[in-house]
Amino acid sequence: MKFMVSILLGLNLLVQGTVLPASSCFIPNVTIPLSPAAQTDTAPAADLNISAPSAILMEASTGAVVYEKNSHEARHPASVTKIMTLLLIFDALSSKQISLDDTVTVSEYAASMGGSQVFLEPGETQTVETMIKCISVASANDACVAMAEHVAGSESEFVRMMNERAKGLGMNDTNFVNCCGLDADGHMTSANDIALMSRELITKYPKIHDYCTIWMENITHTTAKGSSEFGLTNTNKLIKHYQYATGLKTGFTNTAMYCISATAKKDDMELIAVIMGAPDIKSRSADATTLLNYGFGKCRIYCDSHEDKLDDLPVEKGLADSVGIIYQRPFQYMTTDGSDLTGITKSIELPENVTAPVKKGNTAGKAVYSLNGTPIGSVNIVYADTVDAADYKDYFCRTLLYFVP
Repeated sequence: MKFMVSILLGLNLLVQGTVLPASSCFIPNVTIPLSPAAQTDTAPAADLNISAPSAILMEASTGAVVYEKNSHEARHPASVTKIMTLLLIFDALSSKQISLDDTVTVSEYAASMGGSQVFLEPGETQTVETMIKCISVASANDACVAMAEHVAGSESEFVRMMNERAKGLGMNDTNFVNCCGLDADGHMTSANDIALMSRELITKYPKIHDYCTIWMENITHTTAKGSSEFGLTNTNKLIKHYQYATGLKTGFTNTAMYCISATAKKDDMELIAVIMGAPDIKSRSADATTLLNYGFGKCRIYCDSHEDKLDDLPVEKGLADSVGIIYQRPFQYMTTDGSDLTGITKSIELPENVTAPVKKGNTAGKAVYSLNGTPIGSVNIVYADTVDAADYKDYFCRTLLYFVP
């Protein structure tokens, strides 16, 4: 026989029998399944009058698509490519393959890159951190190739890694040919795939925001000719002109036209707006701003990070009399119609007791969430420990201990 314990939740405090205001929250590095309604509740493309031929708006913590327009259309990405380059650099930092203080030596090939650059010279050295700034702020192609060689030994091997990483993220519209985004046959991706790699970068490595929000900064070139200062200026004008902007990367070539992956954060909600193929900078910024404003106006997130403690379950026929239980993961629910989420309730479904053996991680029950009486999702409750079944020797020892003073 099962029993139900209803717990009415608010985000800031979890109290049994009390309704508190819901609010949004962000749980980094956790992928949380959404209800079907949250996953499919997107605005029609005609609603927002986005001028660019391809666009998408994604909520970062859940990966839910809020709006899309030709989001799977394969297009040239220009320097937005560098999001994947930065992701692999941060992967290498995370695995301690490289460090921010490492010295990077610029090859002749890296120094020969055209397009946007910081004019690195062959044999010049810079730290990894300086190279990240050059890529994030000034969109430097020469710094990209120098870092690709530093991480992987060659740009071609680095590009192989880029495509492998893209495949792992489900970027099915993508094929990278280089690490910097210069136009090349077959170098293609989509707004959807750019959003996917942007989400991976900002949720797994939020430190990227420390670099891509730099507006202006100087670096020092030290070569055989001496030392000289070079100024970096951010190519993403939204950093200055949009209040909630947090990044991420712009791009332009004559083939790709004006592209951007714009990230912004307001009240703990972070959005990713991708624009591809805009005709000019003004249109690119206007489209990204429209998407972000729409998202912040319509998206609502409810999050339960489970601050309430679950009581142990009694165990029968086990080596222990009880077993601890925990929530398997946080619960998060998003709506894109501006709905009031203060009416969300949680019900705990658990057996009165369990029979050994029980195994750590196995499901003991679940927490079921409803909005105004309609189920919107659930989270499994799992055993926190393993309890083996007792045999006759264990019962004999227990009996003996009972009689021995």
